[in-house]
Amino acid sequence: MSDELRAAIVQDDVSGRVLMLGWMDDEALALTRSSGLVHFFSRSRQKLWQKGETSGNTMHVLEITHDCDDDAVLVRVSADGPACHDGATSCFTPWLWRKILRRETEGPEGSYVVDLLNAGTTHVSRKVGEEAVELVVAALAEDDQRVIEEAADLWFHTLVLLRSRGLDPAAVENELRRRE
Repeated sequence: MSDELRAAIVQDDVSGRVLMLGWMDDEALALTRSSGLVHFFSRSRQKLWQKGETSGNTMHVLEITHDCDDDAVLVRVSADGPACHDGATSCFTPWLWRKILRRETEGPEGSYVVDLLNAGTTHVSRKVGEEAVELVVAALAEDDQRVIEEAADLWFHTLVLLRSRGLDPAAVENELRRRE
């Protein structure tokens, strides 16, 4: 096993989205090539591991490209599930989505996110409708700061609505890319 580690940037083959960054030594890279499944070297555990070995969210290798200095690789994959340990499609997920997932998982007392999710999709859908109307009113009759505030409310509630339906915002992004 080589002591040299190279950065392994994992990219979704369909969307082009960067899913995660891991580290590969020569053994992890060879195992990734031979098995067709992504393997990394864990710096904290000092051992090889296969992505998805416990979660089932494996990554099937479609292509491995080395950078010009051979100190990094780009691994294009077809993923069987979310890349991130927190359930997000990508480890490079916007902070607000990550916070919603964390609130859902941790369930802190008095959390507005938890209350919304517990109330169900119908309730969250009504909130999205209310926030959309408030944004339109602000856009037509109020200052820019109010528009920003109402847009933030609509954005937040829309993300909670997606979560209440078990959807990831990456699916919305993929749909927008498809329409391009």
